[in-house]
Amino acid sequence: MQIRPNGRPPFRADHVGSLLRPAKLREAFKQHAADRLDDAVFKRVQDEAVREVVKLQQSVGLEVVTDGEFRRASYWGRFVGMIRGFVIKDAQFSFHDEHGHETAFTAPYVAGRLERTRSISLEEYEAAKRYTDKVVKITLPAPSTMHYWRLGDWCAPGVYRDAKQFFAELGAIYRREIAELAASGCRYVQLDEVALANLCDPVQREKARSLGGDPDKLVELYVDAINEATRDRPADMVIGVHMCRGNFKGKYLSEGGYDSVADTLFNRAHVNHFLLEYDTPRAGDFAPLRFLPGDKGVVLGMISSKTPKLESIEDLKRRAAEAARYADPSQLAISPQCGFASTVAGNPVTEADETAKLRLCVEAARQIWK
Repeated sequence: MQIRPNGRPPFRADHVGSLLRPAKLREAFKQHAADRLDDAVFKRVQDEAVREVVKLQQSVGLEVVTDGEFRRASYWGRFVGMIRGFVIKDAQFSFHDEHGHETAFTAPYVAGRLERTRSISLEEYEAAKRYTDKVVKITLPAPSTMHYWRLGDWCAPGVYRDAKQFFAELGAIYRREIAELAASGCRYVQLDEVALANLCDPVQREKARSLGGDPDKLVELYVDAINEATRDRPADMVIGVHMCRGNFKGKYLSEGGYDSVADTLFNRAHVNHFLLEYDTPRAGDFAPLRFLPGDKGVVLGMISSKTPKLESIEDLKRRAAEAARYADPSQLAISPQCGFASTVAGNPVTEADETAKLRLCVEAARQIWK
């Protein structure tokens, strides 16, 4: 199947990428981490799980599939683990819920000059492609992931002169990765961007200031980093940017509409479309879509991956009509607001809930954009 970077999302029904790991795969991760399962058996369990999850995506009618991120412990863990120079430390931020309960997390820290030791996602692409003739999307953490969560102390002294030098070197690693994916046939890459979504939140912007960052300059820095990472992609490769407010066992990092980043992000990022979270009032309204240029699209993440409650198609139709007040309907599509399992643990939903949500995306797209 061919897709074209034609100023709208390539599929009216999309999804963000990560899917619930089945129990057998979760157990295999645990056993492998404890050195009680060898690499060959672990890979065989992963391959079996990927085959089944590709079948699931096709069965609900999706035209784009992923490997569910089934080779990753977290959305950024594999990327960081395969680049020499990173270590893991505690993040300077925390997840929380609507009741104020907080959960700490970890983040990459730059301990030495970066070196890409091997292909990071090519194995994921080729494994999923074996089981389908649909478009296989590969997701990668956005470059800002490697900087923002340790904002006050992101790099060991003397390793990089400044953040711009760091992102230039990191961008070269992304370009090599994307070139290998393209050579293997991949034509859809998604960058998962959490830092820019965090900088939509006035509270988190103040937190960034307290750690020595200027929120507006950080937005420009991170958009430039996206451009540096993707600038050599083939003309027929589609790049999407998923804006994520955090997704860990149903908890989130930030809230707030896209107003403070929309103009810079939509107009300066050299990408094809944006996958935006719109599942709760925390995401704000659709008015920031007025900044969207005519040659870019938006996937409206109006279906929640954090709760089993199934949205009504009538509500989704109404909200899509609201979005169409600010962007041409040809620029719009629909998806869950985030993945179902940014880590192995997954969100507090069942596989049946996940299937119903993915099927709803397909049916809602069919009814909204007849």
